[in-house]
Amino acid sequence: MVTTVTSLGRSGLHDWVLQRLSAVIMLAYVVYLGYFFATTPEVTFAAWQGLFASTFMKVFSFLTLLSVVMHAWIGLWIVSTDYMPKLSIRIVFQAIVIVICLSLLVWGIQILWSL
Repeated sequence: MVTTVTSLGRSGLHDWVLQRLSAVIMLAYVVYLGYFFATTPEVTFAAWQGLFASTFMKVFSFLTLLSVVMHAWIGLWIVSTDYMPKLSIRIVFQAIVIVICLSLLVWGIQILWSL
């Protein structure tokens, strides 16, 4: 089996499963936030801060952030390997995507755990 160093999973099936799992986590997060908005009569700063003050919401938000980054990386890696035949352009593109994904992950962690 041939694998590339920039692939997140061990195989195409593994990446596919990771991407679908991340999509389910993101869907659950959106449904949970929708439930919060539907059941909260007035969404104020205090209500919003109270929601994100709980450890459950911080962990759930972190898992969702991780899912978004993983989902984006797998998708962009697949697109770059399929549609960028020139290796030098593909490696530069993938390096930029990695830097952006890691930056967003670090920034998101700082925001979540500083509340």
